[in-house]
Amino acid sequence: MTALTLSTAAAPGLRADAIVIGVAKAAKGPVVAPGAEAVDKAYDGRLAAVLDTLGASGAEGEVTKVPAPAGFKAPLVVAVGLGGEPEADASFDPEALRKAAGAAARALTGAKKAAFALPVTDAGDVGAIAEGVLLGAYSFDTYKDNGGGKAKNGKAPLADAVLLGAKPRDAAHKGALARAVAVCEELNRARDLINMPPNDLTPEAFAAIASSAGKQHGLKVQVLDEKALVKGGYGGILGVGGGSAATPRLVKLSYTHSKADKHLAFVGKGITYDSGGISLKPAGHNETMKCDMSGAAAVFAAVVAAARLGLEVNVTGWLALAENMPSGTAVRPGDVLRMYSGKTVEVLNTDAEGRLVLADALWAASQEAPDAIVDVATLTGAMMLALGSRTFGIMANDDAFRTTVHEAAEEVGEPAWPMPLPEHLRKGMESPTADIANMGERMGGGLVAGLFLREFVGEGITWAHLDIAGPAFNEGGPFGYTPKGGTGTAVRTLVRLAELTAAGDLG
Repeated sequence: MTALTLSTAAAPGLRADAIVIGVAKAAKGPVVAPGAEAVDKAYDGRLAAVLDTLGASGAEGEVTKVPAPAGFKAPLVVAVGLGGEPEADASFDPEALRKAAGAAARALTGAKKAAFALPVTDAGDVGAIAEGVLLGAYSFDTYKDNGGGKAKNGKAPLADAVLLGAKPRDAAHKGALARAVAVCEELNRARDLINMPPNDLTPEAFAAIASSAGKQHGLKVQVLDEKALVKGGYGGILGVGGGSAATPRLVKLSYTHSKADKHLAFVGKGITYDSGGISLKPAGHNETMKCDMSGAAAVFAAVVAAARLGLEVNVTGWLALAENMPSGTAVRPGDVLRMYSGKTVEVLNTDAEGRLVLADALWAASQEAPDAIVDVATLTGAMMLALGSRTFGIMANDDAFRTTVHEAAEEVGEPAWPMPLPEHLRKGMESPTADIANMGERMGGGLVAGLFLREFVGEGITWAHLDIAGPAFNEGGPFGYTPKGGTGTAVRTLVRLAELTAAGDLG
């Protein structure tokens, strides 16, 4: 991962491959943003005019490269768009800084060192820029011939970045950088897992990776294999994983702090490959289904990040891992599963499998009576139809908690939207054979799935459900600090919720 340092050095005298500056969009053309004064001065105050001539506008994510002026030790200036200028006496939004830093980091693939002279007014800006660089420079090329961490064009990601205007001896700035490194390293680990091919990332392999990381970071790790799942009566996880030669797992990761008096439980859907089972997905819908474990990857990353940050809160992560395949031992439409909670579920569609593994894990999490449970899952195509490919939906059994989760997501730059749980949709899941069916009305399918999950949350426990089906895997081109492929969405939201809980601000 890109190495980061803080510096108060002047841009002209810094040895680097490039100097990155910010440019804002104004009515009369691009405006050089704060932090780049020394660079602009070297152009006799005409840098904005030069960029305007080259067609730059300052629009978000726009990257324009110009030769550095005489006297600079860096040969190149990279101007990156920040979007609109902030109002008078206001600073740039942290998300604008993240996106700009990420776009610049991607544009500098192959560079050894770059200096970022973006606007810094406080520690929050330092953290945002650091996150943008670390997430924007990410690449996954483990399986390519050139290997060695190189991008597909044969160039390695940006190796070193210097954040100018950030004070290396300032405790707040140093803390913001340390937090960014811990969170982004774990988020990028989640991206790696999502991008791994399913023949390598089986439930057993995922469990082994989680166990190894747990030992490294002082977590207590418990792995229930197929035999233990049978003994415990985890009918949902066993039913979904029954059609695959790769047997299912339930992994529990526990981070505890000696001074903590609050407990959060995170539950992640970990379908390492989803064929749809007997209700086979149609052609064109299978190719990216290695990403159906994105929820478990997010939970895993968030728990490890909480441990690395030493947050004063107890956090338990539950990874419900299975591979959904069709075979002679696969669950069939019409089968009835007895879940870990004791409830029975009639399976009407084997491609509605995520809610089955989550149901067992939610009930297991509920037995510890945490202060709140948040589950994360690439659960429904219906949520993608409702909110598109960049926004995840939030459902909850408590409106105030749903608002808290939404605000946390927006604060860290993860687009999300609160969704309802209409009671009338529950009737559609009534079954003549079992306590509940795993399918209901087709319209509002994402909400139906949320209502199903609610059935397996312990009484009196605050719960939220994040349906990340849209933003979990980016099939388009990269943008801002978001790469093509696995995105690691929801990691930062979960970490922020843990931080709020540790500070006594969960609500």
